[in-house]
Amino acid sequence: MSITISGLAKRLVIDGLLTETQAEEALRLARNDKIPFVTHLVKHKIADSGRIAMAASEEFGAPLLDLSAFDLRQCPRDLVDPKLLRKHRVLPLFRRANRLFLAASDPTNISAFDEVKFHTGLSTDVIIVDENKLSPAIELVIEQMEGSDALLGLLDEAELESLNIELAHSEDSSRDAVDAADETPIVRFVNKVLLDAIRTGASDIHVEPYEKTYRIRFRTDGILKEIARPPLNIANRIASRLKIMSQMDISERRLPQDGRIKMKVSRTRAIDFRVNSLPTLWGEKIVLRILDPGSVQLGIDALGYEESQKKFFLNALQQSQGMILVTGPTGSGKTVSLYTGLNILNTPETNISTAEDPVEINLEGINQVPVNVKIGLTFAMALRAFLRQDPDVIMVGEIRDLETAEIAIKAAQTGHLVLSTLHTNSAPETLTRLRNMGIPSFNVATSVTLIIAQRLCRRLCNHCKVPLKLPEKVLLDAGFTPEQLPGLGLFSQVGCDACNEGYKGRLGIYEVVPITDGISRIIMQDGNSIEIADQARKEGFNSLRQSALLKVANGLTSLEEANRVT
Repeated sequence: MSITISGLAKRLVIDGLLTETQAEEALRLARNDKIPFVTHLVKHKIADSGRIAMAASEEFGAPLLDLSAFDLRQCPRDLVDPKLLRKHRVLPLFRRANRLFLAASDPTNISAFDEVKFHTGLSTDVIIVDENKLSPAIELVIEQMEGSDALLGLLDEAELESLNIELAHSEDSSRDAVDAADETPIVRFVNKVLLDAIRTGASDIHVEPYEKTYRIRFRTDGILKEIARPPLNIANRIASRLKIMSQMDISERRLPQDGRIKMKVSRTRAIDFRVNSLPTLWGEKIVLRILDPGSVQLGIDALGYEESQKKFFLNALQQSQGMILVTGPTGSGKTVSLYTGLNILNTPETNISTAEDPVEINLEGINQVPVNVKIGLTFAMALRAFLRQDPDVIMVGEIRDLETAEIAIKAAQTGHLVLSTLHTNSAPETLTRLRNMGIPSFNVATSVTLIIAQRLCRRLCNHCKVPLKLPEKVLLDAGFTPEQLPGLGLFSQVGCDACNEGYKGRLGIYEVVPITDGISRIIMQDGNSIEIADQARKEGFNSLRQSALLKVANGLTSLEEANRVT
């Protein structure tokens, strides 16, 4: 039976992506398999998915979106059943009043849009995306939805004590540990705290004893907030439970200890906690850093780089040798930036080794070495070993001393790409810090290829942010230029059920400075950080402050938040 070619199929034939015979056959087989036409084309590699998306966008007048640049954490999770998403190959991106914007690769899949409309009661608008990017995005969002459902269910169920916790080591616990583990109310309470922290997107949990009180705080979007005050008389039992879970010695309460917890929150998702105990005047303070491997799978587009900054970073990663340094205070996202770069470089053809203290996130295909100073395994020793392991890429968790710096510089000069971090306030200060550590100016100028200084600021909630008008003098004093003032639209935080005091999530603010010939000359002449910063501005590289103001001008964060972090 002959099939009439129309719509998208006809457009693909006109554009030369398909022949008429291929189009008719693909339409017939897609109907037989009960899958969208575009899904069939991409699945059988009949046509390029990117070109199909462009043709569909032009034919139907629908916007085209690069899903890799979209933060999937913003997708509404409670509107569409996961089964519908898989069945119809669509993904809800965001909601505006009674309109739901759906990502789809095939705009002719009308039955899908009608069924979503029926189940949600919302009108649907289609946004065209690449089929090859849509499939993994749907699976990731469904996985997160299932994980969230599991968490929310556990919070109210008696099965809290049976949550799947994998111990960091296999050694047998002591008799005290077994007794403590049997304290079901404590077990359930601790598990609930961990689950609440994951559900609210916290990065750290602080469990703190004082003389007359005992409190638990979460750091969410960079801000600490008290969430509970358990009875003081159970402080030691909570501390013991956390130490058991992270395989610490519960009998040792006078010295700091480190441990690790792995919690499975769904069939395919596990969250790691890096745990540290610290003896204080009134008992042990325990801090848990939440490490979600999914945070480094977002891709470089989700980190918040400006287009020019992203280009500089990607260009540096493609070099066969040199050094990329990421700087900033603790908690500024340096680790995520490094892991994102490593993910880009992680191919079967590349040998990557890392020395970290500690290893925060496990990455398949990368040789990760945990530094252990107690037994003499320092950054410098690991680096020396790496150079005998035929490396292509080396990542050093932090350059702390002259010995490590010298070996890293030597590696960067002898055909290796080196990534590392330093604790400095800005990119120019990083170069002078290396010189102050004892690295000759010549070696700094010829080995360092790129410096990224960064901060994390809170992102304004899209649901409740409101426009803000400020006097021109205030804006000029803040750092905006007169050219930026016309049409400048600022927003302020309000607060709603969907956010934390007007903010939801964080985004990076970056100062990305490639080492150009002009900057190299200043380094060779032992110029200071002010001279290097002036040269960077002359060459058009934004400072942290300028990058923060760009985020404010684009409505992504508030001026108050920009002032807080820069």
